[in-house]
Amino acid sequence: MEKLIGLLSDMAMLWGEHWSRYLTGICNTLILAVTATFIGCIIGFACGILNTIPCSKTDSPLKRFVLSLTRGIIKIYVEIFRGTPMVLQAVFIFYGLPYFTDSSVSFSGLGGIWKVSILVVSINTGAYMAESVRGGIISIDPGQTEGSMAIGMSHLQTMLYVVLPQAVRNIVPQIGNNFIINLKDTSVMFIIGFTEFFAVHKSIAGATFQYFPSAALEMIGYLCMTLAASFLLRLLERKLDGSSSYELAKIDPLTMTCGTYSHPNKDRIFKERSKEYSQKEQ
Repeated sequence: MEKLIGLLSDMAMLWGEHWSRYLTGICNTLILAVTATFIGCIIGFACGILNTIPCSKTDSPLKRFVLSLTRGIIKIYVEIFRGTPMVLQAVFIFYGLPYFTDSSVSFSGLGGIWKVSILVVSINTGAYMAESVRGGIISIDPGQTEGSMAIGMSHLQTMLYVVLPQAVRNIVPQIGNNFIINLKDTSVMFIIGFTEFFAVHKSIAGATFQYFPSAALEMIGYLCMTLAASFLLRLLERKLDGSSSYELAKIDPLTMTCGTYSHPNKDRIFKERSKEYSQKEQ
């Protein structure tokens, strides 16, 4: 108990002296995670849609070549950025590009660090989202696509108005999962000098030699951010699910509800009758 009280006392002392730096790190982490997740989702949706464009032997050779080349590039991109650690991606882009280009491409100053951080986390998120979007699209019943094509809709119209609105609901949990991962994985950006939550912890712990109390504050901060993100994502999922009960429309004259159709004249070729109509006749 004494050790716990001592730990809480050290944590309170650190927060009291350095709360502004901790909050700056939290804000930078949130900004980076939200921005990179948004951009990554755009990349993922673009890659997912391109991967699901139909292509058959009857199409022109040019279309088949372009689609094959595009899908090959997307596959290489996905495999590389899913198969390598984010920290090494940040090192390669931040230090490697200036090295291979003789400093013609460089990222100096705070603006350069922000650009590289957003770029690395975005393309990493996009690589994971590409496969999630592709899976969400192919999970939709093919009859939906066939029906939209039958009424003359193009592939782009089918994606925008029929498939994607349904696929998004299936993809939302994965988007939330990637966002929560980004909240934590942005901590590797300290390797290029980005001042996020983990970098603030290392700086304060190195100056005060209170490593464990600062790490405990760090853990609580990350836990609060992820719990808040999970709560907001659950609200979004419930919003997308809509109402739990629906009333069948009966006002529209074009609406044909179950059991209401009957043909009063049995001498005609239509012999359909509802049970209610038969009981009234008897």
